[in-house]
Amino acid sequence: MAIRKNKKDKLAVRNEENENKMMQRRPYDLWTDFDKLFDQFRTNFDDIFWSPATSLANISQRTPPMDIADLGDKYEMHVEMPGIPKDDINIEVTPNGIEISADSETTEEDKDKNWLKRERSSVRYYRSLELPEELETDKIDAELKDGILKISMPKLEPKPEHKPRKINIK
Repeated sequence: MAIRKNKKDKLAVRNEENENKMMQRRPYDLWTDFDKLFDQFRTNFDDIFWSPATSLANISQRTPPMDIADLGDKYEMHVEMPGIPKDDINIEVTPNGIEISADSETTEEDKDKNWLKRERSSVRYYRSLELPEELETDKIDAELKDGILKISMPKLEPKPEHKPRKINIK
């Protein structure tokens, strides 16, 4: 048996016993063929599992981007939640962590329209985070404005801020 090129980037196995002729190949042709097979496999794998419906942009929507700042006496968190009404957002806190989830579905039914593509039917977000210091769970407040969820989380016992001090050598 020998390997021959059937179509572009496709390899086929050909039975050469009937042809009584050997195909001459260089020693490194096999590596090149394996590289092409692997590239083709990777492309097909991406096409199957990373279709436009499950693209990286859609996956990043499932874990909303957030910024967290330590302001000394509290943590301040900003989470992107575009298009989600505040009634669909669920925030649960413990003394050491926070969980944010949202489940929003569009229930509009326009039967008169001939939809070509419909991607805005439902959105689910989930984010969980453990914080290094305990929180005052009774004083945590949240505000949703322009698609940004702002959460202010006061610390139970703020640690004093230690600034580095230069020591002179004698």
